[in-house]
Amino acid sequence: MKIPAALTKQAEKLEAYYSVHYPPLAPLVKQCFLNTIETTVRQLEDGSWFVVTGDIPAMWLRDSTAQVELYTRFAREDEELQEILEGVIRKQAEQVLADPYANAFNPDDTDPDRGWKDETKRGPLIWERKYEVDSLCAPVWLAYAYWKATDRTGFFSAQWLDMLKTVICVFRLEQDHSRSEYSFQRHDCPESDTLPCEGRGTPVALTGMTWSGFRPSDDRCMYGYLIPSQIMAVCALRKGAEIAEAVYGDAGTASDARSLAEEIEEGIRKYGIVKHPVFGEIYAYEVDGLGNVNLMDDGNSPSLLGIPYLGYAEADDPLYQRTRSYVLSRENPYYYEGKLAKGMGSPHTPAGYVWPIGLTMQALTSTDREEILGILKMLSETHAGTNYMHESFDPDDPEVYTRPWFAWANTLFAELLENLMEREFF
Repeated sequence: MKIPAALTKQAEKLEAYYSVHYPPLAPLVKQCFLNTIETTVRQLEDGSWFVVTGDIPAMWLRDSTAQVELYTRFAREDEELQEILEGVIRKQAEQVLADPYANAFNPDDTDPDRGWKDETKRGPLIWERKYEVDSLCAPVWLAYAYWKATDRTGFFSAQWLDMLKTVICVFRLEQDHSRSEYSFQRHDCPESDTLPCEGRGTPVALTGMTWSGFRPSDDRCMYGYLIPSQIMAVCALRKGAEIAEAVYGDAGTASDARSLAEEIEEGIRKYGIVKHPVFGEIYAYEVDGLGNVNLMDDGNSPSLLGIPYLGYAEADDPLYQRTRSYVLSRENPYYYEGKLAKGMGSPHTPAGYVWPIGLTMQALTSTDREEILGILKMLSETHAGTNYMHESFDPDDPEVYTRPWFAWANTLFAELLENLMEREFF
């Protein structure tokens, strides 16, 4: 497809900047910045816009937001880019209203055999129906970012407001998962791909938080209250409240969103903060409200590492700093060190593999210049000569990696380089 002029111009600006200030990154920056728009964004026959995740021909709510959100910064004066981004926002609203429990969608309903054949409620638009709290946050996140970047409001349709109300309704219902009809079972698969207890997930208590079946990695939650996603939900609900009030003049929906955010946040404070014997009080990764706690963090996003990126707390917040120290230590079972890199991995990928998304998030949330420079060096030396980011790689042998075409990792990396240029870091 034709690349909007604003993106071409910015890609060239980035390439020129890094050619002077950090030459090892110059071959990566332009193509990583443009990877999403060049390879994953497409206009369907009906004129709507669809974003595949890369090497999987489906549109994830979370991934599509992460892939295009950076582009909102350059849309104010570019009508082509406005058309694309507003089209993606409309498509996400359609998808949520089609099934708020689905995480990934087909481009149309013409082929009932596409997607996973899981034991759950199915529909021809559904690629996969793993319920993830962060997936419902993502469309609110993208619309808010675009609104703030452009001051445009015409794309805020009645359908989008219905989507926001649906998100609030589902989050509130899942505060008591026992009332929900949602279940999910996949057979003949790894345990991480299906929910136990006949597809209902492990038991949870009422905490004020909202239940999630799966993590951003699409792996199942060990315990149903995934703290990074709870944090993202609090932020998304507050963004939604601002939109409902300022754009729609809907004080009732704004109030509902804010009160729900407060309930979830209170649950985080009461159940999601635990005392670690080495680091003191830190955020847990998952809890169930019954006393069980999962201490870890994952290289995917949202993560505990990414709390300042989500806008929930400042990078110098003491609780966050203690949590950061934990997740970037060997106390975190998914923190790995190799000959050429060290950083967070994930149970979703082979043991020992480091995630570029995790490394990029570490740099995006760092206040330490030397730490950022070290991460840039790692990323510039571990892309296996492809000049692209991957899902994960072996830190002893970066020629071994997963997912050669993973647009989200490229866009987030480009966002880091854009931020550093704007800050005049070099």
